[in-house]
Amino acid sequence: MNTRESEELLENLKSRFPEVRDLNLDRPRRLLADLGHPERKLPPIVHIAGTNGKGSTLAMVRAGLEAEGKRVHTFISPHLTKFHERIRLAGKLIEEGTLVEVLRECKSANKKPITLFEVTVCSAFLAFSKKEADALLLEVGLGGRLDATNVVDRPKLSVITSVSLDHQKYLGGSLAEIAAEKAGILRSGVPCIVSRQEPEALAAIENTAQSVGAPLLRRDREWWVEKTRDSLLYKDKTGRLELPPPNLVGVHQTDNAGTAVAVLRLMGSSRSSIEKAMTTADWPARMQQLCSGPLVEAAGGAELWLDGGHNPAAGAALARTLKEMPAKTTRIICGMLGSKDVRGFLQELRCAADKLYGITIPGSSASLEAAAVAATASEVGFAAEPSISAEDAARTIAADRPGSRILVCGSLYLAGRVLRDNR
Repeated sequence: MNTRESEELLENLKSRFPEVRDLNLDRPRRLLADLGHPERKLPPIVHIAGTNGKGSTLAMVRAGLEAEGKRVHTFISPHLTKFHERIRLAGKLIEEGTLVEVLRECKSANKKPITLFEVTVCSAFLAFSKKEADALLLEVGLGGRLDATNVVDRPKLSVITSVSLDHQKYLGGSLAEIAAEKAGILRSGVPCIVSRQEPEALAAIENTAQSVGAPLLRRDREWWVEKTRDSLLYKDKTGRLELPPPNLVGVHQTDNAGTAVAVLRLMGSSRSSIEKAMTTADWPARMQQLCSGPLVEAAGGAELWLDGGHNPAAGAALARTLKEMPAKTTRIICGMLGSKDVRGFLQELRCAADKLYGITIPGSSASLEAAAVAATASEVGFAAEPSISAEDAARTIAADRPGSRILVCGSLYLAGRVLRDNR
């Protein structure tokens, strides 16, 4: 797909309307009104907020709905390799011509400052309104209460996946404050599926739910999930299901899978469709094993994994996942943005690997320098050194510890670059 025209349009929009740092629903509401309110012409919406697990949960719900022949729109952010990944129309990535059309329409209608993310949300709603579908899975970008996706008045369902510390500059410094922002998507009378939460986060979500009158279906209260060696056991007030384990790798995927099952049960999906949700969901750069490309070649016979996790909770999930894998020498190649809690992320990973190679994320002006990543890793107890690239680090690992396990992680931007270069 030639994406040059849409890329130029997105760059033009970004330069024309500089990023505004305050979260605000007035700007997208104004633009949507000028577009004729496409947000009021959408199929039933499942609105998904949370810190970690949003995308994996969405992927499983989509797989389940599509298994029963439903046409499903999706909106996600950020993308990994190209912007079109953010918008699926009835199951297919938006075509270049359609994307260009809605971006132009938004650009023409908008006359005042607005953020690029807000324009892209409005463009997605415009595209969704022009194509029939049975459901829209709508992922929150940042927070929830003041996120541009929260202009929808009444979703069919809300979902809040695991909440942890991230984006504190915008959402608040405590877990309770962040959870309250995520819970801003709740609506009176609209059920909300809630993944496992820390007590402080759950209390904040419950307080918001009570104040707006939103019924909650919480893990370990209204539904339960457990993974055994060979199956996923799910239970709620309507009964018990024994399902195949999720094909998405990682111990944290049990919680995401349970959340997805709760959503699908509430939407009336059949058992066979729910089984398909577990076995066919695909979500790149979440403990994805790489099998081809220059990076795999550089790693020799090493086992190579890729994950976009970048906050302490994601680091803890990755550490648990690595520990549950068969024992093997494990090395980490890590690149991170300067805006993230680098120390917190690396502290959680320290127990799961014996050495780390810091790299600068190619093409990212916001990336930490390789030496800074390595220095922070050393401070938390890693044997660490900087490397000029992921490929160079992989070659070093292959020479030093042939047949080891390598995890490339620290940023979705790094993950996207790796996927683009290793198709």
